[in-house]
Amino acid sequence: MAERKPFLLRMDPTVLEALQKWAADDLRSLNAQIEFVLRDALARAGKMPGAKKQRG
Repeated sequence: MAERKPFLLRMDPTVLEALQKWAADDLRSLNAQIEFVLRDALARAGKMPGAKKQRG
């Protein structure tokens, strides 16, 4: 598994609460959910190495 690098993330409490609920719905940790959302956004934008840009 690739090395993980910790960092501090500040966010609006409403966004945090929504992410926590979404993570619980998907049976993921909050950290895993944030990484999932970021990877999806990067792939859609064509910015993720090795991923093709998605339409829509």
